[in-house]
Amino acid sequence: MDPASERRCSELVARERSGHTAVVADSLLYVWGGYMSIGDEEVFIPGEEIWVYDLEGGIWQVFRMTGDVPPSMSGTCGCSLNGHLYIFGGCDDRGQTNQMFAVDLTDGKYAWKKIIPEIGSAPTPRDKLSCWVYNGKLIYFGGYGQKTLAEISIWKRNFILDESSFVICFVEGKSAHTARIRHFQKRKLKLGSVCRWGICFGDGTMKFTYLTLFRAAGPDPEPTAVLPRPGQPTPAPRWDAEDTCLEAESRKPGPTTFIAWILNPGPGLKLGRSWHTLTAVSETSLFLFGGLSDDCKPMSDGWLFDVETKKWREVEHPYKDKPRLWHTACAGRDSDVIVFGGSCDYILLVDTGHSNDALVFQLQPHPLFRICEDYIAKNVRNLERLRNQIPRLPPKLLKALQRRMAFYRPSKKQNNS
Repeated sequence: MDPASERRCSELVARERSGHTAVVADSLLYVWGGYMSIGDEEVFIPGEEIWVYDLEGGIWQVFRMTGDVPPSMSGTCGCSLNGHLYIFGGCDDRGQTNQMFAVDLTDGKYAWKKIIPEIGSAPTPRDKLSCWVYNGKLIYFGGYGQKTLAEISIWKRNFILDESSFVICFVEGKSAHTARIRHFQKRKLKLGSVCRWGICFGDGTMKFTYLTLFRAAGPDPEPTAVLPRPGQPTPAPRWDAEDTCLEAESRKPGPTTFIAWILNPGPGLKLGRSWHTLTAVSETSLFLFGGLSDDCKPMSDGWLFDVETKKWREVEHPYKDKPRLWHTACAGRDSDVIVFGGSCDYILLVDTGHSNDALVFQLQPHPLFRICEDYIAKNVRNLERLRNQIPRLPPKLLKALQRRMAFYRPSKKQNNS
């Protein structure tokens, strides 16, 4: 990137938002959707734009999206698989949806494609759900949606009734009670990959504080076809209604069985919460950040949970003055966690404190190469001898270092002082 373009990009910053979706791929943070507050109005972020943050260079870029562009919405669930961003569910001006879209993040075109499965039916419309990738499948869990009372009675083991949000529907002169519900189905995962912590009921109160882990039962099926690579067409997907997951790649047929169990969180972590994030940073560690406490206070504490010892440990970090809820958290390079956006207010009462900060949490010591890279990038402008030696580096290393140096470029305020 030439210096003039770099200066223009350095002035770009993604809009403040909450309820968005974000993924990290190749040291790039992709942010889509969500909503923001303008005056007393809640406004959805346009679905035609995607923001990309270079975690190495510290530069934002925004790209126009084409194709089957999803409606502008919040509460959608997104994850990255083989260079593609998949989103499912969410809430727009018409309510919850169960539509699914995918976009290739590697070809630079950012063209959305609506996913229409050839087999099975999609889960019920919902938002604020969770999802993860396992064995070439996208697994969806929980969420918030609508069901008739008759449907809730039939599937009473799968739904929890939120009596605080009853609505009345009139169909052909007859009234039919409906209610918003939270959909809980015990589903899947490999140890350490995904878990759900805490539960918030419809009235905003926290009744339980527990950790639910999911693990796949039995050996993984062997792939029978070459998996799609970035830039190649995505195979026709199929919904597995029993497991509430979407099989996005060609693999041997047969259901995947998962086991769920509840863990007592143990000593240390005392406050229940919702609207938080929980991110796998290793095979045995999960990072919990922020959320809304059981007494409705935005939180800024960070915790690590060891799935082997079943113990919590509070993490010291420099963002104690930045409470967040309904933000995103993505695993990055060297077990870093990148938190973006979210609100610092109790959004059900005050909805003006949306953020556009990208907070990077270092949870493990960085490797020596990264320490040296950061030292050079931070000090090259002040050390003439270092500046003279940099051009002698191999081209690949030089390019990586120049990208990192852009991260530590002087701000506009520093240049004017």
